[in-house]
Amino acid sequence: MSTISFKNKYLIICSIIVLVKTHAVGQGLSDISFGTDSTFDVITWNVEWFPKNGLNTVDSVNKIIRALNADIIGLQEIDDTSLCRQMINDIPGYELFMDDEWFGGLAYVYNSNSVTVHSIYKIYDTAPYWNTFPRSPLVIELTHNGEHYIVINNHYKCCGDGILDMGNTSDEEYRRYQANTLLKQYITSNFDTNNVLVIGDLNDLINEPSANNVFDMFINDSSAYYFADSDIASGPSSSWSFPNWPSHLDHILITNELFQAFAHPHSQIQTIKVDDYFSAGFPDYDYYVSDHRPVGIKIKHNSKDIGVIAANKSHLKISPNPSSEWIQIDLTAFSGVTTITISDINGKIIHLAKYQGGQLLDYHFKGLPGLYFLSAESGKLKSRVKWLKRY
Repeated sequence: MSTISFKNKYLIICSIIVLVKTHAVGQGLSDISFGTDSTFDVITWNVEWFPKNGLNTVDSVNKIIRALNADIIGLQEIDDTSLCRQMINDIPGYELFMDDEWFGGLAYVYNSNSVTVHSIYKIYDTAPYWNTFPRSPLVIELTHNGEHYIVINNHYKCCGDGILDMGNTSDEEYRRYQANTLLKQYITSNFDTNNVLVIGDLNDLINEPSANNVFDMFINDSSAYYFADSDIASGPSSSWSFPNWPSHLDHILITNELFQAFAHPHSQIQTIKVDDYFSAGFPDYDYYVSDHRPVGIKIKHNSKDIGVIAANKSHLKISPNPSSEWIQIDLTAFSGVTTITISDINGKIIHLAKYQGGQLLDYHFKGLPGLYFLSAESGKLKSRVKWLKRY
């Protein structure tokens, strides 16, 4: 019987350790992906008093921003402005805006090759509003692929006891409630017909009961506003943006001018689990980068995708889309018995039934607000569309 020397055993053990470590690390930060050339990609990201761990943080965030390939990133909690500028200057094609007059940790990183910036400015930045907005909202007006957008970056007051104490100006929940009230007023007065996205670490839950929900003014005005991350907030905690609590605090609110675009099959919103690309997962990410995960949205406008729809032979149509409870399903391209399937964003089947093709089918759907997929299948013909139920 042959034997293995101590030296060879040592080499074998070391090789196994290297292999296990390589497998555990798996993909690196450069393997993260999000943005595409055909969508408008917006990310909100609290980087927790950048740089949290010195040059290690700078190096990690540099790699993450490169890999995300977003059109615009709204950052919160920038502490060292000099290091942040140096970091972005090192990323080809990206530029940074931070207000030099009075800095509250908010910044924009944007891809100058894909967006044209028209103006960047603060609102509610005078003394009467400092209690409501400890960091003045930062507005950017830009154009991407012929579409004009308004993005408003925020970082609301943190903490509180979960109880909204109306009229108590020191109550954290009330301060966030007032911030939302003023922000809604500003959008109505200045951007009533624009594509608006409100992003940021808004430091509260959007799925709380109405009595303590600081976002009620938006949620109750569902014909004009929609929290694009509603499904994330009501979904599993593994996808929430703030795992340490855990809770979902980083939000993206869109106005009705974007409802149809958000219902496009190529539009998407997600918590970007950057921590999956660190060897020790979230503890590593938390130590080197931040306690918040980024949340990103991709927006695809239908008018730019007519050719793609035709190429995919999408014969199924829904109107209106977005809608409330009643929709009309156009089955005129289908013949014979046609199977209709409605599933939620997680793939759970909500409705499955057979109908006769060749008709306009009026359908009453009482499911919760959010994104759904509706598919129709008859013989060799099968099509699927994304459908946004507003309320």
